[in-house]
Amino acid sequence: MWGSIVISDPTILVINCGSSSVKFALFANEPNAPRRLVSGALERLGLPDARFRAKDEDRNILIDEIHDIPNHVAALDLLLSKLETLLSHDQVLAVGHRVVHGGNDCDCSLPVTAALESRLRKLIPLAPLHLPHNLAGIMAVRVRRPDVLQVACFDTAFHLALPRLARLTGLPQDFEEQGIRRYGFHGFSYEYVIEELRSRTGDATANSRLIVAHLGNGASMAAFRDGQSVETTTGLTTLAGLPMGTRSGDLDPGILLYLLKEKGITTEQMQRLLYRQCGLLGLSGLSRNMQKLLARPGSKAAAEAIEFFCYRARKHLAALTAPLGGLDRLVFTGGIGANSPEIRAKICDGLSYLGIELGNARNASGRPIISAKSSSVVVEAFPTDEEIMIARHVRHVLAEQPAAREA
Repeated sequence: MWGSIVISDPTILVINCGSSSVKFALFANEPNAPRRLVSGALERLGLPDARFRAKDEDRNILIDEIHDIPNHVAALDLLLSKLETLLSHDQVLAVGHRVVHGGNDCDCSLPVTAALESRLRKLIPLAPLHLPHNLAGIMAVRVRRPDVLQVACFDTAFHLALPRLARLTGLPQDFEEQGIRRYGFHGFSYEYVIEELRSRTGDATANSRLIVAHLGNGASMAAFRDGQSVETTTGLTTLAGLPMGTRSGDLDPGILLYLLKEKGITTEQMQRLLYRQCGLLGLSGLSRNMQKLLARPGSKAAAEAIEFFCYRARKHLAALTAPLGGLDRLVFTGGIGANSPEIRAKICDGLSYLGIELGNARNASGRPIISAKSSSVVVEAFPTDEEIMIARHVRHVLAEQPAAREA
């Protein structure tokens, strides 16, 4: 099943339950830094061609199988069953979970406790596509390994220090006191990009005026100065900002009032509409997947959905330069951002007034630097790695043992 791979090291397991997939990675807990041993994903959950893929640290394919995986619970059961054939009972030191929303109080990764789980369940309305699956991952591990330390790593924690004006919503202050504020998401992706820039090109680059575009089925952008988040496109929930695979992005709240009052849509129907039926899927009527839409050049609906996505992304990108007072560097990441030269070109088209100029050959080549030599803004594109950031956070919690188990 796992080929010739043998793991003898103590490991950290990372589980990243998304809206339509379960990603995972195993890291050796080595003295200097976690080292990736195995990574993979269970994707297209609920569809006939759901897949379980895994590769080793040299990117050799270990598993590539089609399975009937109707939901996240089945995916987690399959994943943990297969991992039990690879690892002995005492090899997993801890399991780190990406938890999309931590609310107003979670500014760092925390050991999972009954009290924390209870608090997270109350936040489900703020991230209904993600938090139920995040909690399912925690429960699945607890059923099989009640003794193992589990660590909740919060996507929102990275943005909790946003400047006050960037946190405000425009609602009366009483609402802010109830935790209704702008939070921001994709924190692990942004944290990885900042650290990658710092390790590759030094503090000066990481501390420059930077915008990162995390573009995938979930999408957002954020602006950074001195390595700190100063503005982001998402808000209280994962609905705001850019259009996404099935989410609308920014929407006039008057539309929602009109649909509720005049069209008789229930709150349950509204939630399903906004989270599951809008964005690329709703506009195209074909797919939430950008790659599939790009493969339909003859479809007017697909073309319009793509153009809308790029138009809105271009607007948000330009707007994020305002709190920065300009722009020095732009990084594209995420499944679309790192892998689609066509989308990057469409988004950057017309932004030469900001100093953004792509080099056509560079953009198509897949190299990290994709800006033209004449561009005053350095533009890069490279994959993110949320799992390694979660593993690093888990190591930090482990280092605080035994305090971690007593939290």
